[in-house]
Amino acid sequence: MDFLKLEGRNIVVMGVANRRSVAWAVSQVLVEAGANIIYVFKDEVLLEKNRKLIGEAAPAVVCNVENDNDMAALPGRIAAFAPVVHGLVHSIAFANFSEGLKPFHATLKRDFLQAVDISCFSLLNVCNSLKGLFAEDASIVTMSISTTRMASENYGYMGPIKAALDSSVAFLAKSLSQEVSPNIRVNAVGAGLLKTSASAGIPGYIDAYLFAEQVIPRRRALETDEPAQVLAFLLSPRSSGINAQTIVVDAGMSINYFDRGIVRKATAPNQ
Repeated sequence: MDFLKLEGRNIVVMGVANRRSVAWAVSQVLVEAGANIIYVFKDEVLLEKNRKLIGEAAPAVVCNVENDNDMAALPGRIAAFAPVVHGLVHSIAFANFSEGLKPFHATLKRDFLQAVDISCFSLLNVCNSLKGLFAEDASIVTMSISTTRMASENYGYMGPIKAALDSSVAFLAKSLSQEVSPNIRVNAVGAGLLKTSASAGIPGYIDAYLFAEQVIPRRRALETDEPAQVLAFLLSPRSSGINAQTIVVDAGMSINYFDRGIVRKATAPNQ
């Protein structure tokens, strides 16, 4: 039974870096549901690195979202495989701590602006580029984080950038509904801490991940395929009533920061 009603629908997936990527987990759910995937990679090197992973015959194009020429060429490259786009997965982010991790107030302007460009503005840019290909009921989903109000030192300036991404979701949903189709939807999945190759590069992330395992009520960290399943649902016509939202997928971590066992450990006198 095609519960998600995704069979035969064309979905553009941006953000596959390797088999541990959220974008890869999403693509597996979509393939299982019968969707047609068109992969977008930053460059030919990354595409060739993942060619065996996605399959030799899988439709794939190159687009560096920082490059204006690539952005201009993107609609034509996608249209060569799919004249109509029913869904877009935007799962790309980048933070360049060029001089190491600094206090937030000491963030370098060039690093911050590059991260905004790739991690947030690219969503607007890609949607604008592909608007002529979007189906009347196209669904766009981006990957965010479970909270942008918790000032985690090791996540640095990416928290505020993800907050900008969350806000952009609402503004995009409105502007696309006015210019392209009233039935186009834009949403985000706010995932809790995940074990991905991207997260591995965040200083101190492992400690935060292990702490999350204690705070989550089930005492087991979030699996990558869990936000991926929600993302696939948001791409589906089954979620037609959800628009301009960030759906938090954190396995209940946000309700349990004051778990009594953890509080006792934190407040116990030094032995």
